[in-house]
Amino acid sequence: MPDHYYSSQPVVKHDRKILEAKLRGKTFRFISDAGVFSKSGIDFGSRVLIEAMDIPKDASVLDVGCGYGPIGLTAATLATEGHVTMIDVNARAVDLAKENARLNNLTNVTVVESDLFIAVEGQVFDVILTNPPIRAGKETVHSIFEQAYAHLKSGGALWIVIQKKQGAPSAKAKLESLFPKVEEVTKDKGYRIYKAQKL
Repeated sequence: MPDHYYSSQPVVKHDRKILEAKLRGKTFRFISDAGVFSKSGIDFGSRVLIEAMDIPKDASVLDVGCGYGPIGLTAATLATEGHVTMIDVNARAVDLAKENARLNNLTNVTVVESDLFIAVEGQVFDVILTNPPIRAGKETVHSIFEQAYAHLKSGGALWIVIQKKQGAPSAKAKLESLFPKVEEVTKDKGYRIYKAQKL
């Protein structure tokens, strides 16, 4: 079976590198590696989501499919009085995200290995963020939306980024079947940012 960034135990040889990125006006350093999503630099979709997402300073935040951490760790700098939980099925990504939290001196972060929402069963959050693993298939992506609804507090919001050509219309329709309020917050180069709110 080929090695995907959504494999739980990537077997591809390590190729660690340090990336620098300016996100929400702050400079971050990230350690990346082979076998994780967007290993060579922060992908454009994640950047669009990071710039658009609204994170209250006291929010409890969940980053689903955190990779090596750019979305969740940026959220941690915004939720200064809150806490960010970051989950990923990929053990290598989880280790990198933990390392990157330390590298950027962020202490309001918990990183856990988890197949979808298993590790946060019973927990609810103010904000859930995801750049969903499109290559894992529509069923997985739609399952993330369904489980996100169950893991949001009343008034909480799910923020997602998805490319138009990778299923944005069907993703929006799925979100609208689950959430009472869905808005397209912004779009850039084919990427759509949707905010789905639980009332």
